[in-house]
Amino acid sequence: MQEPKIFVVVPLALGLMAPLGASASELNTLNIAGVRQYSTSADQVTSITQFSDVQPTDWAYQALSNLIERYGCVAGYPTGAYRGSRAMTRFEAAALLNACLDRVTEVTDELKRLMKEFEKELAVLKGRIDGLEAKVGELEATQFSTTTKLKGLATFVLGAMAFGGSNREAVDQYRREEGAATFNYDVRLNFDTSFTGRDLLRTTLRAGNFASSGFGDGDHQQQLEVAFQEEVCAAERDCNNLLAVNRLFYQFPIGDHVMATVGGRVRQDDMLAMWPSVYPADTVLDFFTRSGAPGAYSLNLGAGAGLWYQRNGWSLSVNYVAATGSAGNPSGWGRDKGGIGTRYSNETGTVQLGYAAQQWGAAVAYTYTSPFDYGQVYGGAGTPIASYIPATADSTSSLGLSAYWQPAESGWIPSISVGWGLNVSQGNSSSGFAPGELGASDSLGNRTLAKYGDHAVTQSWSVGLQWLDAFVKGNALGMGVGQTTFVTSGVDLPASDGNYAWEWWYKFQVTDKIAVTPAIFYLSRPYGAISGRGSSNLNGTFNNFAGLIKTSFKF
Repeated sequence: MQEPKIFVVVPLALGLMAPLGASASELNTLNIAGVRQYSTSADQVTSITQFSDVQPTDWAYQALSNLIERYGCVAGYPTGAYRGSRAMTRFEAAALLNACLDRVTEVTDELKRLMKEFEKELAVLKGRIDGLEAKVGELEATQFSTTTKLKGLATFVLGAMAFGGSNREAVDQYRREEGAATFNYDVRLNFDTSFTGRDLLRTTLRAGNFASSGFGDGDHQQQLEVAFQEEVCAAERDCNNLLAVNRLFYQFPIGDHVMATVGGRVRQDDMLAMWPSVYPADTVLDFFTRSGAPGAYSLNLGAGAGLWYQRNGWSLSVNYVAATGSAGNPSGWGRDKGGIGTRYSNETGTVQLGYAAQQWGAAVAYTYTSPFDYGQVYGGAGTPIASYIPATADSTSSLGLSAYWQPAESGWIPSISVGWGLNVSQGNSSSGFAPGELGASDSLGNRTLAKYGDHAVTQSWSVGLQWLDAFVKGNALGMGVGQTTFVTSGVDLPASDGNYAWEWWYKFQVTDKIAVTPAIFYLSRPYGAISGRGSSNLNGTFNNFAGLIKTSFKF
């Protein structure tokens, strides 16, 4: 039987300190006996638990365990004992040191062999690391900002509109003016800056060329959600492709549950703690982005400030926006009329109470609107008479009730978003007409509008459905239906007001950043009781059908 290697099991330092005064014969006798006794031990130990006389409380327990498990250069006596308190001779120390060095040498040789075997791969990795370090250094030297992130969205819209109905005068007019197929774009660049990690300074640059397109003409509700035009574009048709500041506001926390917002160009919904709908805001018609209540959620844009409180799902939001808050003329004469808190501020004040759970949410919102020029309260989301009312009323109070529900997992059951809006306009002291008087031509054409009395009521509602992962994972299918803002009382109309709006769309998610959305929409009576701009036919019908392909690029 081959004799096992002889290894010593006490700390090396103690062995090197064996007594120097012993005679040569004593050392030879002692060491030979000890070595022979070790040589008769069993196989080398593989775990410290094999020693019967070693306890975890021993001061060298961890060191001995490391020698056994990492290097395997420790053996014991045949009896299974370690005898840690026994003195070590120099010969025994030399044997232990030699055994451990042999193991270290074996490990080193193995590492050298592996390094030689993978020499090419290691060289490639080193080169890549050096390249990454160089690129990181270059980025750090040329980076745009350490505090600002850029996010962009570019949207292409290719489409055309068709018009029909018994009012041939209006149908022929719109075919001539807006019947061509068009290719339009909208681009937004968001610069989001944070100084503390909890605040946000947002600067949005935006441009588009919808000003001359029927899709961007809010006059008769052909206003797409992406149809961007600044205020100057409302008066000048040659202002396409202008880059303008669309948003500029700063948000910062006050304590743990309050967020404050202030900005020279901030929109009403930027200052709401929650949006009471899960129907996508970037689909087709602008009306369906307003949660069924364009009066309460007017999306007024201008100088403003707001606060919101949020805790345990509940939220309370309060904000104020003056669309012409940057103007200095409070008298109402000239293009520069406006200011903050004047009759010509085009201002809104909004309060919203909401609750959001994991799968559902609901909110009630109230918005007070001062006289609002050009009917911008509803934009392209109301019939002409309903949109005209806030421009001459002393005030308009709008109530919005909205709710949504979404399934826990995508499937055949869609998410559902519903909303209803009620608007009450009081007084018409600025109109120059007595209550109920007929007269007043406006930008809709040469015919006169029926004037409202001291109390006019308008309403609206919508339902939005969305199926996630429809047919293909990542894609989505959606449908919206509702009535844009229409007059229900207070106006002597020659015919009932009202207009139904439908939209259907399917979004192909081509990549994570590119989506293509074919869509169609239908407006049953976009001019309501008027039945067409400039038309003398008050009883005819007029409708609008459109198809488009929207392509979105996120970057």
